Amino acid sequence: MAADVFDLVVLGGGSGGYACALRASQLGLSVALIEAGKLGGTCLHRGCIPTKALLHAGEIADSTREAGDFGVLAQFNGIDMTGVNTYKDGVIGKLYKGLQGLVKSRNVNFIEGYGKVTSANTVEVNGVIYTGKNLVLATGSYAKSLPGLAIDGKKIITSDHAIGLDYIPKSVIVLGGGVIGCEFASVWKSFGSDVRIIEGLPHLVPLEDESSSKLLERAYRKRGINFEVGVRFSGVSETATGIKVTLEDGRDFEADILLVAVGRGPSSTGVGFEEIGVKMDRGYVLVDNKCRTNVPGVWAVGDLIPTLQLAHVGFGEGILVAEEIAGLNPRPINYDGVPRVTYSEPEVASVGLTTAQAKERGHDVVELNYDLAGNGKSQILRTAGSIKLVAEKNGPVLGVHMVGSRVGELLAEAQLIFNWEASADDVAPLLHAHPTMSEAMGEAHMALAGKPLHAHG
Repeated sequence: MAADVFDLVVLGGGSGGYACALRASQLGLSVALIEAGKLGGTCLHRGCIPTKALLHAGEIADSTREAGDFGVLAQFNGIDMTGVNTYKDGVIGKLYKGLQGLVKSRNVNFIEGYGKVTSANTVEVNGVIYTGKNLVLATGSYAKSLPGLAIDGKKIITSDHAIGLDYIPKSVIVLGGGVIGCEFASVWKSFGSDVRIIEGLPHLVPLEDESSSKLLERAYRKRGINFEVGVRFSGVSETATGIKVTLEDGRDFEADILLVAVGRGPSSTGVGFEEIGVKMDRGYVLVDNKCRTNVPGVWAVGDLIPTLQLAHVGFGEGILVAEEIAGLNPRPINYDGVPRVTYSEPEVASVGLTTAQAKERGHDVVELNYDLAGNGKSQILRTAGSIKLVAEKNGPVLGVHMVGSRVGELLAEAQLIFNWEASADDVAPLLHAHPTMSEAMGEAHMALAGKPLHAHG
């Protein structure tokens, strides 16, 4: 049975897919949006939103424990996981309802069911063939494991299971010190668990500038979060009470549960991509700078393609594809200019190039570190950390790297500075409200421009 012909058939209703569908509909195109699970995808139901809700609950737990330091009489009596999950699910529910309403109001034909690509312009769902002049692949990603490491969902879990836990483990080993691993380590420590991270690379959050990694490691040591870096996982066995993890250097660690946070892989098997000749590499669909695949009329966005696996990147790619199909000729995304945040305590936030990347690309690099100790609001919040600028000598700022509580909120200005190719001299005269953490951004640029006020230059 065949349905109507649409301008776009979008396979996957996560950040990339729904953004593409909404923008295309806004531009007057007819759209069918197909989703096997819930509209909103990983970000809304299993990723960004639930983890940030858990992190916020953790922040409140820490604030309550430390209330006496601020002259506030409060007592920390523990965590009620039923209450935490009710709060978290309430946030998700509200956003999910809003998104469903949005899709409905924009005249997007939403089709629930598992879609399979049957040709370069058709997708079959529930026995019905949907035809599109354009096909947008947005099937997202799944939580990966390592060869021979079986996920049982009880003692050995992924982030998918971790966000739904109804108890607080006494002890946790987190395999992987990237964004997901560091965020869950932060949550569980705030909730009172004993936490240890195992990371095979030499630093936590290894994709960040080395200075940010070192500051996060220092903060985690202070918080009592244990971590082993530069040593690889060898195996895991079950014990009477939990699990035992063995490392390649022969050391063993025991805990109640093991969280496997070794990254996410593209959801691309068994959906019919290879059959229509879409070029792929290690499961990722390959695209050009406008998200076109090698098959005419077939596009791909989000975690399915080898760009940064961030909800806002998928979102931007979805909008880009809709505008390209509508003939608006949008500018390709500059992935260097995408803001990145690890929402741990403290937060790690960055945009642009690391020092190593800038040097690799042949820039004549100057660096500046502004310590948050000189910032009034940071003292009020009692956070430590810094803003590091990477710049071209007598030229634009090439990267901004930050560590500290709430520094993710400073990325809005940082990404404008980077994406508008501003130099320190451009930013230095701009006034920042006092007392705010954003002043630290101003002070860092003043120092780099040779006129430090609250910094030693």
